[in-house]
Amino acid sequence: MVPIYSSSATAQPLNDAATTSYCRLIGKLIYLTTTRPDITFAVNHLSQFLFAPNSSHQQAATRVLRYLKGTPGFGILLHRNSTLQLKAFCDSDWATCLDTRHSITGFSIYLGQSLISWRSKKQQTVSRSSSEAEYRSLASTVCELQWLTFLLHEFQIPFISPAIVYCDNQSAIQIASNPVFHERTKHIEIDCHLVREKVAAGLIKLLPISSSLQIADILTKPLPPPSFQTLCSKLGL
Repeated sequence: MVPIYSSSATAQPLNDAATTSYCRLIGKLIYLTTTRPDITFAVNHLSQFLFAPNSSHQQAATRVLRYLKGTPGFGILLHRNSTLQLKAFCDSDWATCLDTRHSITGFSIYLGQSLISWRSKKQQTVSRSSSEAEYRSLASTVCELQWLTFLLHEFQIPFISPAIVYCDNQSAIQIASNPVFHERTKHIEIDCHLVREKVAAGLIKLLPISSSLQIADILTKPLPPPSFQTLCSKLGL
């Protein structure tokens, strides 16, 4: 399902009518991601070329449509009986964008066994290491968890605290746990260190996880079909 683009030498620019059709299709796909997290990464990537799409982008978008046609029964499954505890998986793909070298942030958040929030988004700044990219992804995840926590309190819904966050980068976990600024982290913006603050406050609990079990991988990078299908099932589709 992951888009595969032809080389820029063979891809042809689209005419005005085809460009308009492409933009409309991507807009509909973006709307569909509210119930189909499995296409979030692909749609996020394709939406970056709305200003000047070419034939390879059009082919990739058509491939997404073929995938959707072949999986009409996929959707979000909300479990009726489940432990009310927030659980998150966060990941990043370092320097994925070949033009800007920005990394991709991806996370999926569950309330019990039900997927309730997910994101695949290019980071706004260039990260100097994979640890920094992972830490920025972790910061975005913690912000979303903070908002969901406020929402649950507002609705007076009792839930188990702290929230569990699974991260497959040991360096990012150590940065969040270490109160000392050192050479590798002093250039990271202060707002990213809210992760450390929330860990100390008991809002979240950071746990390591194997990269092979990292569900958020599906939101950060292209995957081979077996891995993609396995993670789709773990998303709860």
